[in-house]
Amino acid sequence: MFSLLRTTLVPHLPASVRFRSQLAPRQVQHVKRHKGRVPIPIGGSTKGTTLAYGEWGIRIKGMGVRFSAKQLTTAEEVIKRKIKVVKGAKVYLRVFPDIPVCIKGNETRMGKGKGTFEFWATRVPTGRVIFEIGGTPIREELAREALRQAADKLPTIMEFITRSTPPRLGNLVLQPEPSTDQPSSSTQTAET
Repeated sequence: MFSLLRTTLVPHLPASVRFRSQLAPRQVQHVKRHKGRVPIPIGGSTKGTTLAYGEWGIRIKGMGVRFSAKQLTTAEEVIKRKIKVVKGAKVYLRVFPDIPVCIKGNETRMGKGKGTFEFWATRVPTGRVIFEIGGTPIREELAREALRQAADKLPTIMEFITRSTPPRLGNLVLQPEPSTDQPSSSTQTAET
Protein backbone atom coordinates (compact mmCIF):
# COMPACT_ATOMS: atom_id res chain seq x y z
CA MET A 1 0.00 0.00 0.00
CA PHE A 2 2.67 2.50 1.04
CA SER A 3 4.95 1.56 -1.85
CA LEU A 4 2.09 2.24 -4.25
CA LEU A 5 1.52 5.69 -2.72
CA ARG A 6 5.23 6.47 -2.78
CA THR A 7 5.58 5.67 -6.49
CA THR A 8 2.53 7.68 -7.47
CA LEU A 9 3.22 10.75 -5.31
CA VAL A 10 6.96 11.19 -5.84
CA PRO A 11 7.89 11.60 -9.51
CA HIS A 12 11.22 10.19 -10.69
CA LEU A 13 13.69 13.07 -11.10
CA PRO A 14 16.88 12.76 -13.15
CA ALA A 15 20.20 12.74 -11.29
CA SER A 16 21.30 16.09 -12.77
CA VAL A 17 18.94 18.70 -14.12
CA ARG A 18 19.81 20.21 -17.51
CA PHE A 19 19.16 23.94 -17.51
CA ARG A 20 18.38 25.88 -20.66
CA SER A 21 21.46 28.13 -20.48
CA GLN A 22 23.83 25.26 -19.80
CA LEU A 23 25.64 23.26 -22.48
CA ALA A 24 25.21 19.60 -21.58
CA PRO A 25 24.08 16.42 -23.30
CA ARG A 26 20.45 15.40 -22.76
CA GLN A 27 21.24 11.81 -21.82
CA VAL A 28 24.41 9.93 -21.00
CA GLN A 29 24.82 6.24 -20.36
CA HIS A 30 27.65 6.57 -17.83
CA VAL A 31 28.03 9.71 -15.73
CA LYS A 32 31.65 8.93 -14.82
CA ARG A 33 34.23 8.45 -17.54
CA HIS A 34 37.99 8.09 -17.93
CA LYS A 35 40.01 11.29 -18.11
CA GLY A 36 41.41 10.68 -21.61
CA ARG A 37 43.85 12.85 -23.54
CA VAL A 38 43.48 15.66 -26.08
CA PRO A 39 43.79 14.02 -29.51
CA ILE A 40 46.80 14.83 -31.69
CA PRO A 41 45.88 14.97 -35.40
CA ILE A 42 48.48 12.72 -37.08
CA GLY A 43 46.31 10.68 -39.42
CA GLY A 44 46.01 13.16 -42.28
CA SER A 45 42.34 14.15 -41.88
CA THR A 46 41.53 17.86 -42.17
CA LYS A 47 37.89 17.47 -41.11
CA GLY A 48 36.64 20.33 -38.94
CA THR A 49 39.50 22.71 -39.81
CA THR A 50 37.64 24.89 -42.32
CA LEU A 51 34.42 26.90 -42.18
CA ALA A 52 31.18 25.02 -42.83
CA TYR A 53 28.33 27.41 -41.96
CA GLY A 54 29.54 31.00 -41.53
CA GLU A 55 31.75 33.54 -43.25
CA TRP A 56 34.21 34.17 -40.40
CA GLY A 57 35.51 31.97 -37.60
CA ILE A 58 38.24 31.13 -35.12
CA ARG A 59 40.22 27.90 -34.82
CA ILE A 60 42.89 26.65 -32.44
CA LYS A 61 46.42 27.66 -33.40
CA GLY A 62 48.16 26.63 -30.17
CA MET A 63 48.15 23.28 -28.44
CA GLY A 64 44.98 21.20 -28.23
CA VAL A 65 43.02 21.84 -25.06
CA ARG A 66 40.03 20.77 -22.98
CA PHE A 67 37.24 23.37 -22.96
CA SER A 68 34.62 23.41 -20.22
CA ALA A 69 30.98 24.19 -20.95
CA LYS A 70 31.29 27.41 -18.94
CA GLN A 71 34.21 28.65 -21.08
CA LEU A 72 32.33 27.97 -24.32
CA THR A 73 29.15 29.62 -23.02
CA THR A 74 31.06 32.72 -21.90
CA ALA A 75 32.80 33.07 -25.26
CA GLU A 76 29.51 32.60 -27.13
CA GLU A 77 27.83 35.31 -25.04
CA VAL A 78 30.68 37.72 -25.84
CA ILE A 79 30.24 37.12 -29.58
CA LYS A 80 26.45 37.50 -29.40
CA ARG A 81 26.74 40.74 -27.45
CA LYS A 82 29.18 42.18 -29.98
CA ILE A 83 27.26 41.24 -33.16
CA LYS A 84 23.71 41.85 -31.94
CA VAL A 85 23.70 45.16 -33.85
CA VAL A 86 23.57 43.13 -37.10
CA LYS A 87 20.07 41.76 -37.68
CA GLY A 88 19.98 38.08 -38.58
CA ALA A 89 23.58 37.33 -37.61
CA LYS A 90 24.14 33.84 -36.23
CA VAL A 91 26.82 32.22 -34.08
CA TYR A 92 27.70 28.59 -34.77
CA LEU A 93 29.39 26.49 -32.08
CA ARG A 94 31.30 23.67 -33.80
CA VAL A 95 32.27 21.69 -30.67
CA PHE A 96 30.03 20.37 -27.88
CA PRO A 97 30.93 19.51 -24.27
CA ASP A 98 29.87 15.89 -23.83
CA ILE A 99 32.61 14.55 -21.53
CA PRO A 100 31.80 14.48 -17.80
CA VAL A 101 34.63 15.65 -15.54
CA CYS A 102 34.71 14.23 -12.01
CA ILE A 103 36.86 15.79 -9.27
CA LYS A 104 37.74 14.61 -5.77
CA GLY A 105 38.11 17.16 -3.00
CA ASN A 106 41.46 18.57 -1.90
CA GLU A 107 43.40 16.68 0.81
CA THR A 108 41.32 13.54 0.30
CA ARG A 109 42.91 10.20 1.11
CA MET A 110 43.46 7.58 -1.56
CA GLY A 111 40.65 5.20 -2.43
CA LYS A 112 36.92 5.49 -1.71
CA GLY A 113 36.07 5.56 -5.43
CA LYS A 114 36.05 8.18 -8.16
CA GLY A 115 35.14 11.77 -7.32
CA THR A 116 31.75 13.37 -7.91
CA PHE A 117 30.60 14.94 -11.18
CA GLU A 118 31.80 18.55 -11.50
CA PHE A 119 31.27 19.91 -15.05
CA TRP A 120 30.97 19.02 -18.75
CA ALA A 121 33.96 19.40 -21.06
CA THR A 122 35.19 18.66 -24.57
CA ARG A 123 38.65 17.79 -25.88
CA VAL A 124 39.62 19.83 -28.94
CA PRO A 125 42.78 19.19 -31.02
CA THR A 126 44.97 21.76 -32.76
CA GLY A 127 43.41 23.25 -35.91
CA ARG A 128 39.74 22.61 -35.03
CA VAL A 129 37.22 25.40 -35.71
CA ILE A 130 35.47 26.50 -32.51
CA PHE A 131 33.12 29.35 -33.49
CA GLU A 132 31.71 30.64 -36.78
CA ILE A 133 29.77 33.82 -37.53
CA GLY A 134 27.36 33.98 -40.46
CA GLY A 135 23.73 34.37 -41.40
CA THR A 136 23.80 37.85 -42.89
CA PRO A 137 26.77 39.76 -44.33
CA ILE A 138 28.94 41.11 -41.50
CA ARG A 139 31.81 43.56 -41.86
CA GLU A 140 35.21 41.95 -41.38
CA GLU A 141 36.25 44.51 -38.73
CA LEU A 142 33.20 43.73 -36.57
CA ALA A 143 33.65 39.96 -36.96
CA ARG A 144 37.38 40.20 -36.21
CA GLU A 145 36.76 42.21 -33.03
CA ALA A 146 33.97 39.92 -31.78
CA LEU A 147 36.00 36.76 -32.37
CA ARG A 148 39.12 38.34 -30.82
CA GLN A 149 37.20 39.10 -27.62
CA ALA A 150 35.84 35.53 -27.57
CA ALA A 151 39.34 34.10 -28.11
CA ASP A 152 40.55 36.08 -25.09
CA LYS A 153 38.09 34.10 -22.94
CA LEU A 154 39.47 30.73 -24.07
CA PRO A 155 42.64 29.12 -22.65
CA THR A 156 44.65 28.70 -25.88
CA ILE A 157 45.91 30.69 -28.89
CA MET A 158 43.33 31.13 -31.66
CA GLU A 159 43.50 32.33 -35.26
CA PHE A 160 40.93 34.24 -37.31
CA ILE A 161 39.86 32.42 -40.49
CA THR A 162 37.73 33.16 -43.54
CA ARG A 163 36.16 31.04 -46.30
CA SER A 164 39.40 31.20 -48.32
CA THR A 165 41.66 30.05 -45.45
CA PRO A 166 43.31 26.70 -46.26
CA PRO A 167 42.72 23.66 -44.00
CA ARG A 168 45.07 22.70 -41.19
CA LEU A 169 46.65 19.41 -40.23
CA GLY A 170 47.87 19.88 -36.67
CA ASN A 171 50.46 22.68 -36.86
CA LEU A 172 50.76 22.48 -40.66
CA VAL A 173 48.72 24.80 -42.88
CA LEU A 174 47.96 22.87 -46.07
CA GLN A 175 48.35 25.07 -49.14
CA PRO A 176 46.42 24.02 -52.25
CA GLU A 177 48.64 22.79 -55.05
CA PRO A 178 48.79 25.17 -58.02
CA SER A 179 47.23 23.60 -61.09
CA THR A 180 49.28 23.83 -64.28
CA ASP A 181 47.61 23.27 -67.63
CA GLN A 182 50.92 23.23 -69.53
CA PRO A 183 52.52 19.83 -70.11
CA SER A 184 55.72 19.17 -68.24
CA SER A 185 59.13 19.22 -69.97
CA SER A 186 59.54 15.42 -69.70
CA THR A 187 56.40 14.78 -71.76
CA GLN A 188 57.50 17.32 -74.40
CA THR A 189 60.83 15.55 -74.91
CA ALA A 190 59.14 12.17 -75.21
CA GLU A 191 56.90 13.42 -78.03
CA THR A 192 59.77 14.73 -80.18
